[in-house]
Amino acid sequence: MNKKQNFVQSESKKQLLFVFLCGIFLTNAIIAEVIGSKIFSLESFLGVQPAQISLFDTLTLDFNLSAGVVLWPVVFITTDIINEYFGKKGVKVASFLTAALIGYAFFAIFFVTELPPAQFWLDYNNVDSLGNPMNIDESFNTIFIQGLGIIIGSLVAFLVGQFIDAHTFQVIRKMTGSKRIWLRATGSTLISQLIDSFVVLFIAFYVFGNWPMEQVIAIGIINYIYKFGIAVFLTPLLYVAHYIIDSFLGKEFARGIAENAAKTNLFVDDQ
Repeated sequence: MNKKQNFVQSESKKQLLFVFLCGIFLTNAIIAEVIGSKIFSLESFLGVQPAQISLFDTLTLDFNLSAGVVLWPVVFITTDIINEYFGKKGVKVASFLTAALIGYAFFAIFFVTELPPAQFWLDYNNVDSLGNPMNIDESFNTIFIQGLGIIIGSLVAFLVGQFIDAHTFQVIRKMTGSKRIWLRATGSTLISQLIDSFVVLFIAFYVFGNWPMEQVIAIGIINYIYKFGIAVFLTPLLYVAHYIIDSFLGKEFARGIAENAAKTNLFVDDQ
């Protein structure tokens, strides 16, 4: 295989990698949004006592979290990998595409919830597993429909968080070079999620809801503590991902596109 064929094959693998990473990114982001209406107890899941954290002398908080936080760490990691190999422009493409598809998903869900239910479906599902009366159509709508404030807050927080993450990642990378993957990945995530954790709550529950600012701050702190811990815990997976990608692309080619990522457009050099 000549040099030109090698280059074409490497470029083809590079584009395939970007499509694959975007697929992981947007799939997990959309699912996280859809399942986000369920609130679970992290302490019960881990089998420990509630945290009972006292804040502002009026609130006692436990780690009761949206189910969406289970999948968001995958989005964080994928963001850093895209940023490493495709730069800020790659993250912007993935983020805008994902935001548009999240908006489409909510529109589709809203349309479906407005459809009149079939009577036999209501009749066959009129009690729960314990024999209690149940309106399955109402339950379906309650689970899938979120308020306008939550949708807007979530999308704004997502985009703001992604852009801050992408910028911070490249700033740290310019300071450290190709070394210290853990520092630029974890550092950018911790800064971006500090913003994300409060933006979504502020818009959804303070601007559009009736939460006092103290509760917004308190819940935001709980969410950020969780995201902080998960970001640190999952850092080793970045090294695994880098090893796999370097093996797929070829170490020298992978290193080259990573070095160019901070100063190039997606697949095309800046002029």
